Amino acid sequence: MPDTFPSIHLPSPIVRPNSPSLWPRYFSHFPPSACSFPFSWHKTPTSKMADSFDCALDLMRRLPPLHTEQNLLKLITLVPDLTEDLLSTVDQPLKTSVCNTTGKTFLLCDYNRDADSYRSPWSNKFQPSLPDANYPSDKLRNLEILANDAFDTYRSLYFEGGVSSVYLWDLDTGFAGVVLIKKTGEGSTKMSGSWDSIHVFDVATEHPQSPSTYRLTSTVILNMDSTTADSAALNLSGNLTRQSELTIPQIETFDSHLVHIGRMIEQMEITMRNTLHEVYFSKTMDIVNDLRSTRPRADTKLQTDLANELASKLVSRQK
Repeated sequence: MPDTFPSIHLPSPIVRPNSPSLWPRYFSHFPPSACSFPFSWHKTPTSKMADSFDCALDLMRRLPPLHTEQNLLKLITLVPDLTEDLLSTVDQPLKTSVCNTTGKTFLLCDYNRDADSYRSPWSNKFQPSLPDANYPSDKLRNLEILANDAFDTYRSLYFEGGVSSVYLWDLDTGFAGVVLIKKTGEGSTKMSGSWDSIHVFDVATEHPQSPSTYRLTSTVILNMDSTTADSAALNLSGNLTRQSELTIPQIETFDSHLVHIGRMIEQMEITMRNTLHEVYFSKTMDIVNDLRSTRPRADTKLQTDLANELASKLVSRQK
């Protein structure tokens, strides 16, 4: 058996979320009421660059997920014209920073970046300061504050640690946002790793009395490493992407959007966690068990022969 297992890239079968939600508990005071970014704010490459862009994405899908940042940097160096498109399309592990005003930790991504500055969701200020930066409207900023408080509670209940950040921005027919959650493995000397959740959504609505359509694209980036003296080195890394869509006939208040967004994200994360656990971890365990057996070969052969004998007798009895 080799000393090192290769990285495992997680594919993306279609799974629809269907699980209970905790969000009504967070927002009981509010009235009751589907591997890319396909939404209107995402810049699409020009036709001349489309082939190169598709080839670049195809290459990134085949390279080890553990080295996404290094591979992306090398690819941008080779094809600098695709820098903006690749940075806004390829998901990378989230990085953190500390708000200079509040001292709270927040997450960095392409959606809170303007030039070389990043906006803190806690103070609504860019670091370093930027004179002509883009900010959400006052109405949307109030919703952003509520969302950060809500998802901070959600992160604490589900992940028992980590960092979360929510960023919103205005669109012509509604608004859009991203919910980021990062949890790094803590307290274990045998295992290290990280979980990064990136939930990008948009809300299309004309006015409060018209139907509101919520479109969500969720990506989970998982990395686990085990390097101990008494076992082989194991790395399990990859990303999983899902999409979902929801239409609500009518909302009563603007803040009610947060209930529906939160419920969608919660159900999506539950589904993705179950998929990772039931499919990928179980499959990895089966592979390891097939590679190494703790039972003597004679016992295994005896059990197999007995099972084959029982099966043949059952077949003959049915005849």
